[in-house]
Amino acid sequence: MNTHHAIDYIELGVKDLAEARAFYAAAFGWTFNEYGPGYAGIVAPDGEGEVGGLSTLREPGRNGPLVLLFSQDLDATAVAVTAAGGHVVEGPYPFPGGRRFHFLDPSGNELGVWATS
Repeated sequence: MNTHHAIDYIELGVKDLAEARAFYAAAFGWTFNEYGPGYAGIVAPDGEGEVGGLSTLREPGRNGPLVLLFSQDLDATAVAVTAAGGHVVEGPYPFPGGRRFHFLDPSGNELGVWATS
């Protein structure tokens, strides 16, 4: 179900689609719908529909909108990001409401992860 004025879909530019799929699968357990050599849809957590995509047609980088993911165990997620080939560039650090860190994926996109504790 789509919600009026809510974030509906996020597209990340990637340099190497196979590398990006492998990174996000290893770090966060994401699965994908394959649409050819330049695009993969990110399957929603409940398996119904998609929440975003990985595209080789978009330029990756740190200056776009910051996408934040939620984690129940921030420190374990930071370890998983690093083990999958990402690079933590900030934190983990406290902020009002919890803790968070920022990382770069293998294509250079900056994302964040937060937790309530």
